[in-house]
Amino acid sequence: MIVQRVVMPVSGAVSWTVLGDDLAPVEPVESYLAYLAALERSPNTQRAYATSLKLWFEFLDRTGLDWAKVDVDDVARFVSWLRAPAENVIVLDAGSAVRSPATVNRHLAAVFGFYEHHARTGVDVATGLVAWRRIGRGSYKPLLHHVTKGRPIPTRPVKLTVPRRMPRTLSPEEVVAVLATPEHARDRFLLALLAETGMRVGQALGLRHADFVSRSKEVHIVPRSDNANGARAKLRSPATIPVTASLVRCYSDYMHAEYGEADSDYVFVNLWSGRIGAPMTYAAVHQLVGRIRARSGVDFTLHMLRHTHATELIRSGVAIEVVARLLTHRSSTTTSQTYVHLDPADVREALQRAGVWERVGVGS
Repeated sequence: MIVQRVVMPVSGAVSWTVLGDDLAPVEPVESYLAYLAALERSPNTQRAYATSLKLWFEFLDRTGLDWAKVDVDDVARFVSWLRAPAENVIVLDAGSAVRSPATVNRHLAAVFGFYEHHARTGVDVATGLVAWRRIGRGSYKPLLHHVTKGRPIPTRPVKLTVPRRMPRTLSPEEVVAVLATPEHARDRFLLALLAETGMRVGQALGLRHADFVSRSKEVHIVPRSDNANGARAKLRSPATIPVTASLVRCYSDYMHAEYGEADSDYVFVNLWSGRIGAPMTYAAVHQLVGRIRARSGVDFTLHMLRHTHATELIRSGVAIEVVARLLTHRSSTTTSQTYVHLDPADVREALQRAGVWERVGVGS
């Protein structure tokens, strides 16, 4: 089986499918991937789900199972198959497995989503894989009771425990070194924008000049499906975030020193290679990061700038709801689960800042 990229002839929209050994689409998978495409899930998401379902159907072929007649025990065997480095090896700890628990959970999310889709469309398949948990009728009402209105909600029957890990961040000295390394104003502005705002690189690459409002010192992040460079904002609705006067000056320096006659409404464009004036691509930014790494000696990724920004905001006492808004998270729960990893020093500082110990008569 192979995962195949598909480009629509008229719209140019990109999607993915899974082809069997006969090079024909695997129909049940194709149906689900078409559903994801209709929901406008990103091509990267579609590709990830296609890859997971390819592995699932390869497992079914090797074990002689019918995709419509499997049960939870078969999914457990699938987990073992994903984790084992060889068929005759039993994985005893996470360190010896081919795939991490987080990776296995991503594959399981695709498998259960696949079966939930077919269950919703009325296909009576593998009902055991669509487990339901009914909200209790007692006095206790869970947090999301008002959302579900007491109806059963789907739960995932199989899931591996993933240890929580601190997001990788940079020290202040490393951030300074990274921002001081670029030779060009465009590259300095790109890195400064990501470091100050915590924006995703796709959000930056999709920016238009109209989105950067210098007079009010704010940036509008607008989700667009027609970006020529394939940039995706990972947002459902536009968001506005504030920026500093120094970042506005950085943008102005870039406009006056280098942008010149580039005929484009994109902020970040090719200026020295490729098609001049064309919007920068993910690949071009990846190459830029490689050059900055080599020159600065700092081993970093652009997403680490986002992690660093968020972590510093939280440790400075900024409310988690504000941090979530700045990071364009749909829920502050996502922000909290990702970035709130407090060590004893963080807890002590927060208690002292709030004056809790002084109010209860406890000395420092």
